[in-house]
Amino acid sequence: MSKLHFTTKHANEATVQRNWYVVDGTNQTVGRISSKIAAVLRGKNKASYTPHVDCGDYVIVINSEKVVFTGNKSEDKVYITFSGYPGGQKQETAKTLLKRRPEAVLERAIKGMLPKNRLGRKMFNKLFVYTGPQHPHSAQQPKELKF
Repeated sequence: MSKLHFTTKHANEATVQRNWYVVDGTNQTVGRISSKIAAVLRGKNKASYTPHVDCGDYVIVINSEKVVFTGNKSEDKVYITFSGYPGGQKQETAKTLLKRRPEAVLERAIKGMLPKNRLGRKMFNKLFVYTGPQHPHSAQQPKELKF
């Protein structure tokens, strides 16, 4: 009786196939779209996902100013920054941050869902967020990613 041996194929930098995707943020909920984008950046949508390898794809987000918050989060959610100096703590509601820097809302949400190490920073560099429907990555021929 012969035994069948199946070996698991682990991804590495030489074998990873990276694709480009474009996501439209129009009328999308911030948390729901962010979690799905974070999964694509990590590579969890692929069969060859390997936790210790950056096997994710590139993601372009357009119309980031048109994302929405559910409930009262636009007034209640507070983003805090601290410079490290006494009196250097600043607070800003989601509504004002969305008006002032719409890209920052999605970037902060997605960054918080990635690993907090050098691998997570490498994954975050494959995210491109833009206001408006235009982006400068048309040469990469990104495919549309629907959620």
